Amino acid sequence: MENENNLSPDPRDQKRYYFHETRTRRATVAMLKAFAFFVMKIESHGIENLPTEGAVVLASNHVTNFDIFPMQLGISRPIFFMAKEELMRNPIVEYVLRKGGVFPVYRGTKDVWAKRHSEMVLEHGRVLGLFPEGTRSKGRGLRTAKTGTARFALKANCPIVPMAISGSQRMFKDFPKRTTVSVTLGEPIYPQPNEGPLALTDRLMFAIADLLPPELRGVYGEKPPGYNV
Repeated sequence: MENENNLSPDPRDQKRYYFHETRTRRATVAMLKAFAFFVMKIESHGIENLPTEGAVVLASNHVTNFDIFPMQLGISRPIFFMAKEELMRNPIVEYVLRKGGVFPVYRGTKDVWAKRHSEMVLEHGRVLGLFPEGTRSKGRGLRTAKTGTARFALKANCPIVPMAISGSQRMFKDFPKRTTVSVTLGEPIYPQPNEGPLALTDRLMFAIADLLPPELRGVYGEKPPGYNV
């Protein structure tokens, strides 16, 4: 795949990325689960709303850097994540993340490679994990979302499952006491005929807000008059 910015081959094409659950990933998740037991208590709700097979965009609010742990540990299906390239510069970390289904994105640019790889995750019938806000709220409530998450669902014609994470903003603040982290999944949201990415994004974010406590709903705390998700 070529990089749109300079039309030269993308170096990421020289590495193998995975669209299945590898043994390295299973081992890593098992270790994370053992570690998480000592620092957090994950309470999962609405797990039945996640389809057991087929392409799904799993969209969550983004409170802290710890969110990916309860996001994955709260469900059984493997999630394939897009991660900022800076996290994958260490070769050992890069190897483990890549074997775990994580792939890099260059932030601040129109990263065609990362976009295409995300589409390939869905083409393989997997779960693509995304944070529509694009950055952490740090416990200050939902920020205005970008439309990329909706665009992936529209392109793949697959459902988006809204996920709400609360409690991760308190991680380690009461250590050694375990932090209770709530992971709640809402009903799948299906793209409607002739629906645009902005309208689908609004439906998604108001659905996430409905799953969150009032103090974390941010800019999606109040629906416009007459608005129905």
